[in-house]
Amino acid sequence: MGVLPNIPRTILSFAFVCGTAFSVCAGDVPEKKQTKLGLYLTAAEAQEMLSSGDAVFVDVRSRAEVAFLGIPKRADIHIPYMVMPMMAVFNEEKNTYDLELNPDFPTDFQDYATEHGIAENTPVILICRSGSRSARAADLLADLGYTKVYSVIDGYEGDKAKSGSGAGQRVVNGWRNAGLEWSYKIEPQQVYRADLN
Repeated sequence: MGVLPNIPRTILSFAFVCGTAFSVCAGDVPEKKQTKLGLYLTAAEAQEMLSSGDAVFVDVRSRAEVAFLGIPKRADIHIPYMVMPMMAVFNEEKNTYDLELNPDFPTDFQDYATEHGIAENTPVILICRSGSRSARAADLLADLGYTKVYSVIDGYEGDKAKSGSGAGQRVVNGWRNAGLEWSYKIEPQQVYRADLN
């Protein structure tokens, strides 16, 4: 194997097993986080890809998540895949309020893509809280013809710890837990376009 500059050894191991320098093996991805395209990144790999290429980074979390938990500084734009309805319904099984699909997500993404010259083969990285919604959003973009849509499998907050003092808390992995740059301040270019009207 030739020398690959600026690629960490852990990513090289993925390259050997999965055939690409920026890819998590599909067999290691929980079913609810799998996508049609089978393109996955950890938060750390997303940061590496963003540093070495022309990928577009889209935060697909709800407005409330971005407002109260912050946003990756590297995110190009916030386009929520799901939104909180005015009359949210409490889900007793999940112990939280249900979100609903944002019907404008496909159009809003395509408008942004047209405005910024994003082609169907441009790498697009999607991040949500923990990797499930970004997977569904990736499927939608794949259906629209985008061929290089990556889902960040550990998301912004990460997965819940199964045991120990942090059991049930999102302290395992994810953008924030990886020590990657984030901010409570949403930059003007990151603001969801529908909120500027």
